[in-house]
Amino acid sequence: MQKLRLQYAKRGRLRFSSHRDFQRALERAVRRASIPMAYSAGFHPHPRISYANAAPTGTASEAEYIEIALAARCDPEALRTALDSALPDGLDIVDVVEVTAPGVLADRLQASVWQIELFTDTPGEEAAQANDARVRSVVERFLAAERVEVQRMTKNGLRTFDAREAVLRIEVEPSVTSRPGNGCAILSLVVRHNTPAVRPDDVLSAFRAVADFAPPSPPRVTRLAQGLLDEADGSVTDPLVPDRDGGGA
Repeated sequence: MQKLRLQYAKRGRLRFSSHRDFQRALERAVRRASIPMAYSAGFHPHPRISYANAAPTGTASEAEYIEIALAARCDPEALRTALDSALPDGLDIVDVVEVTAPGVLADRLQASVWQIELFTDTPGEEAAQANDARVRSVVERFLAAERVEVQRMTKNGLRTFDAREAVLRIEVEPSVTSRPGNGCAILSLVVRHNTPAVRPDDVLSAFRAVADFAPPSPPRVTRLAQGLLDEADGSVTDPLVPDRDGGGA
């Protein structure tokens, strides 16, 4: 049995697809591309696919990961091309590597880099500059807090947890024009994967708690990376590197 790890992206309108939607699309693509999948045992066998830490519905991502098991060996790049062609536009297979290093893929997904685009509700350079200043002030207040509790409904009921502890770094980039006539302040966040996971919408809820700030327009959220966390500098590195290195550390 050959095991492969895949990196895929959710882009454009497909960011609104749920994790279940992606599962169905992937299983159809696997059949369409004639991928020789290994299947589970029992009366209702399923393709052996392991999913790890999917992005929330409504967020785009450049760094989602799955692991699949094959019944026959395939060239990783040929499989990437075939599977990417069989998936709808916006669900894109970015990379495929053979599993060569020990360990569980989910254990390498220790943190994420998120980008949050906060749009102004009025056009013009002055509005964009005011938006930048407001966002910077909110971020300073959030970072100065030792603890910021937020609430979110989970499958186990309403949970209260600290959104501040998981956020390792926030940077505010200058406003750009991402929508016609309207400026956009861009936040870059490094967030540790805790339990429960702190999501970008939790950070925005924390902004509301510490500074009564709510985006005037729906934000656009993208996961830029997820992987191994370097505790020294807070950087997030590619989780597939150990497999590319042939099992090295």
